[in-house]
Amino acid sequence: MGPSAKPSSPIIPITHPTQVPLLFNIMRSQHGRMTMSPGSVQLSDQKALLCPHLFEAKMENTGYCSESFTSLQSAASDEDMVEIAGATLDFSSTDDVPPLDRDYGLGGLETGLNGVPKLMDLLDEPVPGVGTYEDFNTIDWVREKSKDRDRHREIASQSKESTWALIKSIHDAFSGWLLMLLVGLKAGALAGAIDIAAHWMTDLKEGVCLSGFWFNHEHCCWNSNETTFQERDKCPNWKSWAELLIGYNNGPLAYIMNYLMYVCWALFFSFLAVSLVRAFAPYACGSGIPEIKTILSGFIIRGYLGKWTLMIKTITLVLAVSSGLSLGKEGPLVHVACCCGNILCHRFTKYRKNEAKRREVLSAAAAVGVSVAFGAPIGGVLFSLEEVSYYFPLKTLWRSFFAALVAAFTLRSINPFGNSRLVLFYVEFHSPWHLVELVPFVLLGIFGGIWGAFFIRANIAWCRRRKTTRLGQYPVLEVLVVTAITAILAFPNSYTRMSTSELISELFNDCGLLDSSQLCNYANVSDIKLSGNTLPDRPASHDVYMAMWQLALALIFKMLITVVTFGMKIPSGLFIPSMAVGAIAGRLLGVGMEQLAYYHHDWVIFKGWCSPGADCITPGLYAMVGAAACLGGVTRMTVSLVVIMFELTGGLEYIVPLMAATMTSKWVADALGREGIYEAHIRLNGYPFLEAKDEFSHKTLAMDVMRPRRSDPPLSIITQDGMSVEEVETLIADTSYSGFPVVVSQESQRLVGFVLRRDLVISIENARQRQEGVVSTSRIFFTEYTPPQPPNCPSPLKLRGIMDLSPFTVTDHTPMDIVVDIFRKLGLRQCLVTHNGRLLGIITKKDILKHMAQIANRDPDSILFN
Repeated sequence: MGPSAKPSSPIIPITHPTQVPLLFNIMRSQHGRMTMSPGSVQLSDQKALLCPHLFEAKMENTGYCSESFTSLQSAASDEDMVEIAGATLDFSSTDDVPPLDRDYGLGGLETGLNGVPKLMDLLDEPVPGVGTYEDFNTIDWVREKSKDRDRHREIASQSKESTWALIKSIHDAFSGWLLMLLVGLKAGALAGAIDIAAHWMTDLKEGVCLSGFWFNHEHCCWNSNETTFQERDKCPNWKSWAELLIGYNNGPLAYIMNYLMYVCWALFFSFLAVSLVRAFAPYACGSGIPEIKTILSGFIIRGYLGKWTLMIKTITLVLAVSSGLSLGKEGPLVHVACCCGNILCHRFTKYRKNEAKRREVLSAAAAVGVSVAFGAPIGGVLFSLEEVSYYFPLKTLWRSFFAALVAAFTLRSINPFGNSRLVLFYVEFHSPWHLVELVPFVLLGIFGGIWGAFFIRANIAWCRRRKTTRLGQYPVLEVLVVTAITAILAFPNSYTRMSTSELISELFNDCGLLDSSQLCNYANVSDIKLSGNTLPDRPASHDVYMAMWQLALALIFKMLITVVTFGMKIPSGLFIPSMAVGAIAGRLLGVGMEQLAYYHHDWVIFKGWCSPGADCITPGLYAMVGAAACLGGVTRMTVSLVVIMFELTGGLEYIVPLMAATMTSKWVADALGREGIYEAHIRLNGYPFLEAKDEFSHKTLAMDVMRPRRSDPPLSIITQDGMSVEEVETLIADTSYSGFPVVVSQESQRLVGFVLRRDLVISIENARQRQEGVVSTSRIFFTEYTPPQPPNCPSPLKLRGIMDLSPFTVTDHTPMDIVVDIFRKLGLRQCLVTHNGRLLGIITKKDILKHMAQIANRDPDSILFN
């Protein structure tokens, strides 16, 4: 092909968004398969996100090219070295590497007429490593889906040839459901074990059971015949630490002893948690949901969903919750479930070798995590769809539903709380709500939105300070100091001393005849008429007022301590602390409304529906609505949050109050700040996540964002038939780009395709090892037909098979809002910019994120950096 010839495959510029669907039908490769390649944001030209020290050490080498394919193989000394998002890519596997003694296209040259070597295509057979991804890269969604379609077509065609092939086809179709079954079983079992262990270790801070140290307080007293109704938590088998150490449990000395033991156990648990995370699995810290969202968008973080992360996260999650810190286990359970899904994917070939298919499993696993966290299977599916998933086809919806069902059934079979419920704070309300109560419900929504916006700003400011000051250099000390402050301030107040789940359970509770809680100790109980287990509105006693003061102090304490707790180097969820803040505020407002209705039932707002002696106001309902409002304000969840809260209460009657409060909290929070907590942490950590909710309203063009700019050096390109192996290797060594456009010639700049750096390096190294006669002066051809070579010239290389023949292109005058939409909808990693068919530049996902940061008056250099 001469320099002035046209490219061998059509390059279709996008000038209007309506052309995008047509490209799926038009652009095909030489084999008739679509090879459009959106998907992967290669970050080899930037600092590493999570491990900058590792990346800098790598970049100090002589270049990526010097990291030969042999070094890629030798580096895989253990699972963690080659684990891409938890998936092991074993380049030495006999399943992937063709035997050396067989005649593959990669293996050599056949002799043609007159002794002229006949060129073989290097990718007639799969080359191990080609098509895989480096750490901190984004997958090529279209390539992965195309691979899966080809695999499915092959299985379908073979199933008609033999019975064994038909059985394999059935197994392949059934394997996805089998995988979902295993994920649900494993995640449900782990969640049950975490619940049981956390409940026991939380009670261990206050005492121990003599009949069996493995019993928590409640289980220890179940079989006691000496437990009274008024003192149901006291039994001879359970001894506080003061009783064990000094022999009695009353008096100042006993109080100080119990206080001291509570603080010591809390410090021990938190120290053990942070030490295990730091020593064995640094990725086990935090909630995990921001990283899960980024991984589901196609980004690769090695080891984040690996076996060590699962093991350490499970253990340290129990320790962190038991330490009494203001955190929850619900968010980290999503991470645990995704680890289970990723590890089990290794058992199935079609998920092990396809990153896009694996992310469908991870989306279902996220639904499983919420299902076992809240006992809400439907809410878990909606959470995965609304909050974390990037690609959620209908088949994934069905499988997520099945996996969440299996997980909930498994957790119900374990029965970790002994109440036949999946969560500790399950509650049922019996009194209806009235239309007038929508006003306080909306007020709770306003409070939740304001709290959510305040918490996000304060927490991000604290986390940024942790990253930019010496505070981040001492994670163990930070955890111990925060734990000590939390334990010292929490012990005197009974509502902060108990676990947060128990606090929410007590706040949600609808006071009945069998309740001995201080919150339910109203006055004049003996003078009223009883109706079943429900009690009418009553005047508050001294105990109730004392409980209100304690709850008010607990509210201030929880609001402040959660800001500094979330983001420390231990597993920490945000669902439960946010719900606790809202539940406290809702209970306070509910008791206030109850007393107002009792003393002023003749007011206009209460006439006609609240008569004396009636059960008009349910404070527990206000607590539940407040919990939903605050959680919605922090996370900006709406539909999934309402369904989760509905599944917690088991009644359809309270959906309208929940919807009103949740929607109000989102509106207020969005007015004060557009980002939820997870999106804010994604931006703080510099992950390459293009948020679909952000609107791009500026009138810039592709030529304003593309590289190279006027002051930059020319774009690094490869010609389709004019470069030698040495020239290509020099280009790779001198640059750090993730890929190179292939053009007809330096003069014409007519675009032919795009080739990835990793595929180029691996293919050249393989050719050197397996094809005789390949030297530095060998020519590299990306053309479909190779011109005849003189007899004495070195063996050429044909690398057309690794080239993307249909890269996405836009013209230089394409509006950037269209470019951004294309990147969002198709998950592109790069897009080439042309003018009248000539290559001008390239736009990467990082360029778009930096451009959007500049528009928002943020530092663009913080994008894709950690």
